[in-house]
Amino acid sequence: MIDIEQEFLFHSHDKIVVGCSSGPDSMALIDLLLKIRKKYELLLVVAHVNHNIRKQSEEEAKYLKSYCEKNNLIFESMVIEEYGDDNFHNEARNIRYHFFEDLVYKYDANYLMTAHHGDDLIETILMRIVRGSNLNGYSGFKKIVDMGDYQIVRPLLSYTKEELETYVKEEHIQYFIDSSNSKDQYTRNRFRKEMLPFLKAEDPKVHYKFIKFSKVLENASHFIDKERDKALKRVMREEVLSLEEFKKEDSYLQWEILYYLLSEFYQDDLILVSDKHIELIFNLIYSKKANSFINLPNEVVALKSYNMLELKRATEEITSYEIEFNQCVMLPNQHIIEKIEKTEDNSNSICRLNSEEIVLPLIVRTRKVGDRMAIKGLNGSKKVKDIFIDKKISTNKRDSWPIVVDSQGNIVWIPGIKKSKFDKKKTDCYDIILKYN
Repeated sequence: MIDIEQEFLFHSHDKIVVGCSSGPDSMALIDLLLKIRKKYELLLVVAHVNHNIRKQSEEEAKYLKSYCEKNNLIFESMVIEEYGDDNFHNEARNIRYHFFEDLVYKYDANYLMTAHHGDDLIETILMRIVRGSNLNGYSGFKKIVDMGDYQIVRPLLSYTKEELETYVKEEHIQYFIDSSNSKDQYTRNRFRKEMLPFLKAEDPKVHYKFIKFSKVLENASHFIDKERDKALKRVMREEVLSLEEFKKEDSYLQWEILYYLLSEFYQDDLILVSDKHIELIFNLIYSKKANSFINLPNEVVALKSYNMLELKRATEEITSYEIEFNQCVMLPNQHIIEKIEKTEDNSNSICRLNSEEIVLPLIVRTRKVGDRMAIKGLNGSKKVKDIFIDKKISTNKRDSWPIVVDSQGNIVWIPGIKKSKFDKKKTDCYDIILKYN
């Protein structure tokens, strides 16, 4: 018996965006939410992405739209017209989550729910063990992820795919099977077909062991991150690694430091980077050559110069700027930030400030090493680097993305991405409204 209320604490008038593929997992999630919709007066938005690689995709999207109309659900969809990344799954995931987040803000939702289940977690952990990762990567993914303005929730993590398939059959819910899930060319499919049956034969409830394993690694990762951050202060000189100080650190911390530095250039799960790349950097650091370099994926270069190591892009120079804001600023990325009189918009492209809580003039600049922002609605601050990663900002855009600070260096806004604690609600007291176009 699947009881979604035991898995997550719902509140009256929750607004939920639900990622739905039309497969058995996501159709089960939609049905479970429909059964409690009236009880909690939920606003449900079904978000569907047509990946445009199978003939059946259009049929599935049409069915899902009809299903939503029949059940009085809001339906939002998009079609991925083209792909440019060599890693299809990674690019598709990034596009999906961009789309989902846009809907979260459009409907002022507090949750994004996906139908990830226990088998998905097992597959993810096993794949990362084989590929190589750090503690955080080995933990797979979390049941609840705090994104600041909303939470990503995976309420079906305690259940298996078999249990969800049984549920939709017993409830007579129509669903579609993605034929690509059976193709051995995809790594995840091979793990699903070969590894999971073996593990489940040993223990049908093995996913609970993986959930516990994930939580243990997650807690350990939090502790390691604190130690790594202390070490970073000892070994970094601006954006350059001091090899003399680096070599004094514990070998495991050295590994974590390099993994962290690489995260500046790649996605949050470092899908393009494996242990062999970390080993190559170690070989570079400890080589006898005073000046040398190695090439990494996506045209990133690790450059050793005597006692310093720097990671940089081979294709372009970093664009940096610092501009005092008056009424309007034209940015190198062809956008503008301007002061306006009024607006009903409440998206991340608008920032409302009270001049008595900040020190004027405002400055628009590019990011700096160690930048942190006190997040609106979050008790504490978050690294700007991590905000960029969370929002899936491509690595070639992060270095030139505008950041608005006051004259004391407090980050008050990352235009188009995230609001700080200084941002005011429409009903609060404020005398400055900024717009990012």
